[in-house]
Amino acid sequence: MAIKTEHIGLADKFAVSTSTICALHCIALPFVIGVFPAISASFLGDEAFHVWLLWAVIPLSALGLSLGCGKHKNNAVLIAGFAGLAFLVLAAFAGHSLIGENGERAVTLLGASIIALAHIRNYRLCRNLDCNHQ
Repeated sequence: MAIKTEHIGLADKFAVSTSTICALHCIALPFVIGVFPAISASFLGDEAFHVWLLWAVIPLSALGLSLGCGKHKNNAVLIAGFAGLAFLVLAAFAGHSLIGENGERAVTLLGASIIALAHIRNYRLCRNLDCNHQ
């Protein structure tokens, strides 16, 4: 049974969404905590929030990118996606201790951007492939 492009596209869309949430969390959290200090006591203010997001991003990215690359055969998309994941994992597990808070934020934004771009490219390649065969 072949995987439909809509399913690959859905995984790509969810992965882009979770990467965007990760990036927004990273950018906005310091400002939001300044305005609403009680948020720092919630799960949103916890450093473990990045780890929880990884539990969503990693399987969605692996599924969407590997299925898409199986269809369109552009392995550069897969490599870029896994490089973005590597940046996110680095930032989540070793960011503060290795590169400090600003470095962690920069690496997280870089990783989330790379993943999002890889999924957008994956989505477009799959859509173009379907359009060319109809």
